[in-house]
Amino acid sequence: MKANYKSKIALFAASATLVLASISQPVMAAKTYPSRTITNTVVWGAGGGTDSINRMIMAEMAKALDVSIKVTNKTGGVAGSIGMSSVFSKKADGYNLVGLSESNVTAAVNGGWNQRFNVWSPFIVGGSPDLISVSASSPYNSLQELIDAAKQQPGSIKAGAGGAGSIHHLNLLALEKGTGAAFKFVPYPGSAPSQTAAATGEITVVVTSAAEQAALLRAGQLRPLAMLVEQDFTIPDVGTIPSAFSSYASLSDYLPISQAIGFAVRDDAPAEVKAKLGEAFEAAMASDTVKQWADKNLYSLSGAHGAQAKDIFSKLESNFSWTLWELGSAKVEPSQFGIPKM
Repeated sequence: MKANYKSKIALFAASATLVLASISQPVMAAKTYPSRTITNTVVWGAGGGTDSINRMIMAEMAKALDVSIKVTNKTGGVAGSIGMSSVFSKKADGYNLVGLSESNVTAAVNGGWNQRFNVWSPFIVGGSPDLISVSASSPYNSLQELIDAAKQQPGSIKAGAGGAGSIHHLNLLALEKGTGAAFKFVPYPGSAPSQTAAATGEITVVVTSAAEQAALLRAGQLRPLAMLVEQDFTIPDVGTIPSAFSSYASLSDYLPISQAIGFAVRDDAPAEVKAKLGEAFEAAMASDTVKQWADKNLYSLSGAHGAQAKDIFSKLESNFSWTLWELGSAKVEPSQFGIPKM
């Protein structure tokens, strides 16, 4: 009898252990995130600002997360819609991130995305101010000379500004609206190819960020004409570039528009996954590596994530979408997606 009793006790104990293990398994699995390689898909081309920032911040975050983070590029579509759609179609488990920028908030009103940007939970590294430059072989030595020529022969001067609906494109549209000039916009899959096109003379004008243009400006392949922000801006080994606002005060009706570059995870990812990413992001942003990189590459750091970053992108979505609509460059009215006018 005693032996049989002991056997029953042992069997009960074993069963209880299995039950407890099965109950605790999901909790333990959540605590182990991440346990394998994370993939970050950048929606803009290799070599551009979004790509460079994502490769830099992912390298630092990988140290805190203790896993490898693979960065790849998937360009195309409207305002990065192909890359976003690819990541959004995958499981919301935190193993697929999307490298993006403020420009992606226009995907919906430009007809490439069927929902608002709030399906993402973004992490903002920072941004760099935009400027307008020309090919070094062009005859234009000042913004006024360029604008006068564009007014005399509307649409005759080719201009690049990344993809349609990007912040750079939006800045180009605002420049036209604020000065009365008219350029022939040539879309490219990102900043890097548009800058290369300007440097080689394929196009005359390019609007991208100071950080993205710096190397070409220092090499003398691009000639800076004006900053599309209210203050003059100094680039080491290039000089001080005047603000376009000094010559065209009406630009203040449309500019400035600031960058917000970083990455995002699906907003419906588990809270513990977003928290873990947040911890790694904060550790990376506090590192000397990131601070030194920002100083060297002409970026201002943000570090916003969670509710703060979602609020920033909500305002950007409203600003960009309604501005494009009012400039006559959006395909779908923002109100159809429930985008408020702030």
